[in-house]
Amino acid sequence: MSLLTVILLLICTCAYIRSLAPSLLDRNKTGLLGIFWKCARIGERKSPYVAVCCIVMAFSILFIQ
Repeated sequence: MSLLTVILLLICTCAYIRSLAPSLLDRNKTGLLGIFWKCARIGERKSPYVAVCCIVMAFSILFIQ
């Protein structure tokens, strides 16, 4: 459960950073730092699914744990 939370936070953070300063992530599309660019792309293209996952995680953290 906590791994899913970390992945969702990484995707949302990378998408937010790319919306503010696209040049930071666009210059590192390959290699180890390319993971952040890929997370930003997932956050941008799959945003309804990411939003639903964030809502489900928030509900489970608040009410189930």
